[in-house]
Amino acid sequence: MSKQVVIPGREKGDRVPSRIIEERVQQAFRDGARDITVEACGQHGIGGRLFDKEGGPVRVTITGSSGQRTGSMGYPGTTVDIKGPASDDIGWLNAGADIIVHGNASNGAANAIAQGRVFIGGSIGARGMTMTKSNPRFDPPQLWVLGGTGDYFAEFMAGGTAVICGVDPVDPENVLGYRPCVGMVGGKIYFRGPIEGFSQADAKLVPIDDASWEWLTTNMKEFLSYIERPELLDTLSVREEWQCIETRTPHEKASRPRRSMTAFRAEVWDAELGRGGIIGDLTDLNRSPIPLIVTGEMRRFVPVWEHDLYQAPCQANCPTGIPVQKRWELVREGNVDEAVDMALAYTPFPATVCGYLCPNLCMQACTKTISAAMPAIDITKLGKESIKGKMPDLPELSGGKVAVIGGGPAGISAAWQLRMMGHEAIVYDMEKVLGGKISSSIPEHRIPKDVLDSELERIRKVLPHVYMQQKMDKDEFARIVGDHDFVILATGAQRPRNLPIPGNERITPALTFLKKAKQGDGSCGKRVVIIGAGNVGCDVASEAARLGAEDITLIDIQEPASFGKERDEAVRIGAKFRYPCFTKEITEEGVMLTSGEVIPADTVVVSIGDAPDLDYLPDSIAVERGHVKVNELQQTTNSNVFAIGDIARPGLITQAIGAGRTAAKTIDGILRGTRPQSDTSRMIEYKRMTLEYFDPRGSELDDIEHCANECSSCGSCRDCGLCDSICPRGAISRVTKDDGGFQRISDPNKCIGCGFCADTCPCGVWTMVENTPVG
Repeated sequence: MSKQVVIPGREKGDRVPSRIIEERVQQAFRDGARDITVEACGQHGIGGRLFDKEGGPVRVTITGSSGQRTGSMGYPGTTVDIKGPASDDIGWLNAGADIIVHGNASNGAANAIAQGRVFIGGSIGARGMTMTKSNPRFDPPQLWVLGGTGDYFAEFMAGGTAVICGVDPVDPENVLGYRPCVGMVGGKIYFRGPIEGFSQADAKLVPIDDASWEWLTTNMKEFLSYIERPELLDTLSVREEWQCIETRTPHEKASRPRRSMTAFRAEVWDAELGRGGIIGDLTDLNRSPIPLIVTGEMRRFVPVWEHDLYQAPCQANCPTGIPVQKRWELVREGNVDEAVDMALAYTPFPATVCGYLCPNLCMQACTKTISAAMPAIDITKLGKESIKGKMPDLPELSGGKVAVIGGGPAGISAAWQLRMMGHEAIVYDMEKVLGGKISSSIPEHRIPKDVLDSELERIRKVLPHVYMQQKMDKDEFARIVGDHDFVILATGAQRPRNLPIPGNERITPALTFLKKAKQGDGSCGKRVVIIGAGNVGCDVASEAARLGAEDITLIDIQEPASFGKERDEAVRIGAKFRYPCFTKEITEEGVMLTSGEVIPADTVVVSIGDAPDLDYLPDSIAVERGHVKVNELQQTTNSNVFAIGDIARPGLITQAIGAGRTAAKTIDGILRGTRPQSDTSRMIEYKRMTLEYFDPRGSELDDIEHCANECSSCGSCRDCGLCDSICPRGAISRVTKDDGGFQRISDPNKCIGCGFCADTCPCGVWTMVENTPVG
């Protein structure tokens, strides 16, 4: 049973300050009290910020007179029970608490509430349920009022549900007070009883459907139980007596005629407050409009809609150039299949690489994580869905023939792209199985076999001309060059680097170890030392653990360069990382360091990189630092021979795939007689996106629909209508184009160059440029 504590609000006849009461409540909570009674004497802020990490309930009972902001910033699991009326701002910034008031509440009830419920057993004052919030991942906040509300109710309400029962309200002729719902942009209000209108520009009356009525009646029982008025259930269960107000959508607001400032002054300001408004009796100055706010050519800045002009950071940082934001746009529109198929235009491995193997450079560059420390949009969820991608439509062959030497990710990517462009691609590979290191070396715990097999099967249907176990020498290479229009080198780096130290014949190359392990004929003993603690070394460690090793050590001469999933898996299986360590010799006992220490080992694996095998290349193809020299289009010094992947420069799998696409586009351009061109579009600046509309709390993205909704769609208009709604002059309109697309246009005769559109846009597609009038 939880500890019970009573905290008095007076001591020796004097009122205890609010700060002291707060400290005593918090201390009692830390001491284990979960049932706290405060004998209040007007103290403020009682009952907030109490959260049991074990999930247990917390109850704060307040007798006497509670002060302002009772239950403010309340947490889920907390119940604040006020045995009487409440002062201003009851439940201010409530984040999850249930707050019960057995009487009236003053101004600002449930002001800026984000979660939780506030139950009022009487009426409330002005500006209740204002500036509320609502996160779709949590239950919306609620305000229940037995009586009526004061003026300006639901002002700038942005979410949640209010229920106004109309039982003995202060004003029986108007249960919602004067001018409710002004600036309302979210949420709904159920009310019972007469009203004298509400802001028609911001809200509308809607029917109460069966699901809403069931919610209302079910929760009504709980509300009446909380305020100890269960006898009113029958009175409040007459459906015909209830009405519902709901916010208008941005498009509905944009379509409504806007009142000019002159009309507002005459029809609202002067009409309600008298000529001259609140200062009308102090001056008789001429109040006719002075045109200080200019439009047209007189504006200093003008808005420009730059939809799809810049690349999103995710796309700009993806080596394969996948327009990630466009895929999420398709998901938002319900076109998941199209989003899946789009990736196949850029990579033959959308599931294998994007879903499992890639370190996801797009996610590392995501605007949300760079600019606001929010979770990056998880492309792996969409990547894994890509296993469902259908066979692409293949064009007729153009007559061009290209040989691709190497059947790994780079070579398959180039051949895939060439075939999609209408050219015949013939793949020659030295291995027994297609796929290069993906098939032969990467452990199955990183890429499920059925996923890889499925994608390879789709690749074989697109590329029927694949020749395996083709030994390559100078003569064979010369023949291939002569028989084809172009040749692409994609043989990777297959020659292991070793250490020039005594005993190096005892060392197993990492690639050899991984291949044997994947083929099922590997063994390593109980103790394994891996020289080189990069990502490949981490793969060796995880495979060694699978084969039965119990003591695994990775050593390096510097801080290990491993990262991501490979490093996490090595840590998970208990591998030890040591650095700096310098190897002197390999002995029967293990690895001897230059310090004289011997690290015992049954198996020693070296993982310090691999080098390309270039023995078959002619002197006309230049080599630089052990790799084939290429230009920015992947051309070698022989303009008809291209080189991609690790044979040209070491890198990630996704970079090899991107290089294959670059080479294929260049060859396609040459075969069609056009000049090869690289993509010159720039990445949009991070500062242009406005992220205040998204949940700032770090949380896991549940599925692809959740990911799509959280994507800011950087540089590409997501058609949210925020700019239309926020423009103070109604200058922005949405225009449907002949091709079914759309664009947004700002009317220069209305626009005042305020920049609200640019400052509001979550996608960054609006920008303000200096006005340069013609002439």
